Amino acid sequence: MRSLMPSAPQATLDRLAEIGYATVGVSGLYGHSPERFRAMLDRAGLRAVLTHSSLEAMRGDWRAELDTAHVLGVESIVVPWLPESLVTADGYRRLADEFSEAGRAARESGLRFLYHNHDFDFRTVDGQVLYDLLLERTDPREVNFELDLYWAVHAGYDPVDYFVRYPGRFPVLHVKDRAPDGSFADVGSGTIDFRRIFRRRKLAGVREYVVEHDQPADPLASAERSHDYLRALRF
Repeated sequence: MRSLMPSAPQATLDRLAEIGYATVGVSGLYGHSPERFRAMLDRAGLRAVLTHSSLEAMRGDWRAELDTAHVLGVESIVVPWLPESLVTADGYRRLADEFSEAGRAARESGLRFLYHNHDFDFRTVDGQVLYDLLLERTDPREVNFELDLYWAVHAGYDPVDYFVRYPGRFPVLHVKDRAPDGSFADVGSGTIDFRRIFRRRKLAGVREYVVEHDQPADPLASAERSHDYLRALRF
């Protein structure tokens, strides 16, 4: 919804509720205070389940980020992106330590700390998949993961394999589909077998499913098509 939220935030949130969404993920406040954004969510009848926060914010006034998360009423605070300079084995080892510290503070404040992947997280460096370094070097009491299904599959990895190897570490799934040519697609119109993945939800520890499309031609139409597919999906 990022192309619509700057100019029509309340109308956009209202329409998502009309389509049938009950929850949303927050990725930016679009110039509004946390209190004002929460009021718009409440008016629409939506509940925010997570909010994204930058790595820079995590390294800065993290307490303020946690306070914002509490105002929004979310359960999870998520770091969604890394600079290219950190995409090394040493970088991920350092990040594991930083995430652990941030996750400890989040847990102590009643929140869950998550990291959201992209395809670069699955690079193999010195025989080690970088994403695996984060999973292996962090405590599930402090650090867990918002698994973006599109980016994992796009990188050539099977989400279910991760559920088996790291059970309980994936409380949120970014539900995004992949077209045959590798581009983004409305959920249900692409190649990802969501039924197979969702059947292992208990093993993964899934609590929330967040629909995403990075480049929709018509955001609300895309959201509605994805919603209708998922509503009808039996698994």
